[in-house]
Amino acid sequence: MPGNGLWRTKSVEQSIADTDEPDTRLRKDLTAWDLTVFGVAVVIGAGIFTLTASTAGNLAGPSVSLAFVLAAVACALAALCYAEFASTVPVAGSAYTFSYATFGEFAAWIIGWDLVLEFAVGAAAVAKGWSLYLQTVLEQFGVAVRTTAPVAGVDVDWGSLLLIAVLTTLLVIGTKLSSRVSAVITAVKVAVVLLVVVLGIAYINTANYHPFIPPAESGGTAGSGLEQSLFSLLTGFGGSTYGVLGLLAAASLVFFAFIGFDVVATTAEETRDPQRAVPRGILASLAIVTVLYVAVSLVITGMLPYDQLRTQPDGTRATLATAFSANGVDWAATVISVGALAGLTTVVMVLMLGQSRVLFAMSRDGLLPRGLARTGKRGTPFRITVVIGVLVAVAAGFFPASRLEEMVNVGTLFAFILVSAGVLVLRKTRPDLPRGFRVPLVPLVPVLAILACLWLMLNLTALTWVRFLVWMALGVVVYFAYSRRHSALARRGTTAVPVVKHDEIP
Repeated sequence: MPGNGLWRTKSVEQSIADTDEPDTRLRKDLTAWDLTVFGVAVVIGAGIFTLTASTAGNLAGPSVSLAFVLAAVACALAALCYAEFASTVPVAGSAYTFSYATFGEFAAWIIGWDLVLEFAVGAAAVAKGWSLYLQTVLEQFGVAVRTTAPVAGVDVDWGSLLLIAVLTTLLVIGTKLSSRVSAVITAVKVAVVLLVVVLGIAYINTANYHPFIPPAESGGTAGSGLEQSLFSLLTGFGGSTYGVLGLLAAASLVFFAFIGFDVVATTAEETRDPQRAVPRGILASLAIVTVLYVAVSLVITGMLPYDQLRTQPDGTRATLATAFSANGVDWAATVISVGALAGLTTVVMVLMLGQSRVLFAMSRDGLLPRGLARTGKRGTPFRITVVIGVLVAVAAGFFPASRLEEMVNVGTLFAFILVSAGVLVLRKTRPDLPRGFRVPLVPLVPVLAILACLWLMLNLTALTWVRFLVWMALGVVVYFAYSRRHSALARRGTTAVPVVKHDEIP
């Protein structure tokens, strides 16, 4: 039964019924293959080209490959929960829609507001990184040009503005076209990753794998004050380089290389057979990127002793190019830069796609202006897509990207926890719902997912938590100032929600 006020829930049947409104209907074009491409496209970004080497040098040594496996397990637990929800509630909005059906309107608003940190802020930060890689690639091809230019005393990042303008246009034209473009670019970056693996195998020295988990060194990865992890701040237990603690710290760090697979769930409403395609897309994309990450980490730590991958005193971080240059393969740096440029392109596009679908669902529910939820002749939410394009362009073009990454991480982990808990709630409250995919070993798997995400959140800095809480407080103000009064569910009346029999759900 729907509740009242802050805790009124939107039934699964009503959520599905709303997808048939003529003015806000999305075109169902996507297949399991399209969703897998989206998942791989958003997860494989610059992280695989930069994070692997520096994490091995600074924290885990050769065991960085095991760190990727541990992080993948945590992601897989959350992915199973996303797969069940997306197959049960095949509606745009991902964690927002799932929370509306389980925890109520206020919690749904909070998670929708939180997802802005993962998608919009993430897209802006990655777009700035793309601009820097564009400058590097142009220099390697003999074109010396800066991708930032001063305008009226303000540095404008025209490179990121150009990228966002092109990607916004693609997303407005159609999701299927976006998928095709994403597939082509993703093929390029996966080819570069495979080239790195195949080429690097010839330079592996197995002696570099010993010791696989280097002996622990005292010292600090924990920082001080608000710059240290929340776990260290609460317990006084400092960080460690190498050893088992270094391995666990590395797992917390490389987890963020997997962020984005959940964006697949936001496209459930545009999928032809969501009950089957969405779980397959989520799990297949996660499996593919895990294999690639582990392969790259094994190759890099085999090519060069881990202590030569440490960050230098001047702040220079090791990358894949570091290992190849040390072995006399300098041309690989150019190939890696091109691969990173391609990787970041699809990351920005799919993050913007995910953000548009979350805000589309919130607008359709009246928590944001309903006019933003209108779809055009092509069946895409063109208004909200353009608004997001403008906002991301402003953030990427005119503001620095420092520390945005950790804000993205805390928002994502919070969403993972709510979705995992939501599976337990919906199993209890609506056992009658048809589920195209069911999480095995309930409640064990969702509980493990929650604990894993909580542990990773504790490893984020205390300052990140402060910023996160400030952002959430701002969201609460917006909800009470606008969203609560304009909620479509409130206007409809909690007793007027039409109930559709579960066997009539399309």
